Amino acid sequence: MPPLCALVVGLLLAGLTLFVQPDATQAYPFWAQQVAPETPREATGKLVCANCHLAQKAIQVEVPQAVFPDTVFKATVKVPYEKGALELAADGSQVPLQVGAVLMLPEGFHLAPQDRIPETMKEEMEGIYYSAYNDTSDNVVLVGPLPGDEHQELVFPVLSPDPAQDSAVMFGKYAVHVGGNRGRGQLYPTGEQSNNGVWTAGAAGEITGIDDNEDGSHVVHIATDGETVVDAAIPAGLEVIVTPGETIAAGAALTNDPNRGGFGQHDTEIVLQSPWRILGMLGFFTLVLATQIFFVLKKRQVERVQAAGQL
Repeated sequence: MPPLCALVVGLLLAGLTLFVQPDATQAYPFWAQQVAPETPREATGKLVCANCHLAQKAIQVEVPQAVFPDTVFKATVKVPYEKGALELAADGSQVPLQVGAVLMLPEGFHLAPQDRIPETMKEEMEGIYYSAYNDTSDNVVLVGPLPGDEHQELVFPVLSPDPAQDSAVMFGKYAVHVGGNRGRGQLYPTGEQSNNGVWTAGAAGEITGIDDNEDGSHVVHIATDGETVVDAAIPAGLEVIVTPGETIAAGAALTNDPNRGGFGQHDTEIVLQSPWRILGMLGFFTLVLATQIFFVLKKRQVERVQAAGQL
């Protein structure tokens, strides 16, 4: 996948971006899905969301170890962070973090229909909205954007396939890939840096001046050789941590780090279990148990016969 495409797909989790107002962020999943319509997972196994959401923060995933065919089960993605945390919007204002997730299920697995979901699970799903990644991959599900303080646990109602109804599905172990994020990314879809990350000096030199603009942005002037001046344009909302007269190295931080979120990926497995296999295992255990019981009884009988012969 070309780097530019990977960067664009990195914003497939709509709720994980806050460079615009929440209503406008709805455009980002559509944009990402148009650029990479097949899958959000690269050949290396990495979810492409990580190409824009550079900060890392772990997530937790809970799925059953095994499920029976044509069964509704719950997959839970936890994206914890400190409640009440704020981050920068594109205009430099402080806004609450939003969360989102992508769940890549095995082929044949998909969201359960409403009439199959238990009432207790519906209560856990309240306020969560789901969308398929594309028209042909209903096993890849997106959630977000959602208010992070209210949705740090995202519940997915999943329906397992039935091999008796779908010849392409077989009993066995399958991989499940999950990505979860809180907060904005550090890169835009075009690869440009957002204001939700540290801005650094493009060259070594001396800070000759700092201009503060009316919109809250800044321009840092760096003299590299006494004659050449490099201007670093810093977006609104970031705090400049350097001062005029200070000598800095190339790549040195010019601002604070405003990011409070991060992206996490978790890969796990689930077994599509055959009921007949369970019944066969139980039958085998019963047979072994009965054999052992008969063996003990036969041994006791032999011991009694031997004891009677000694009288």
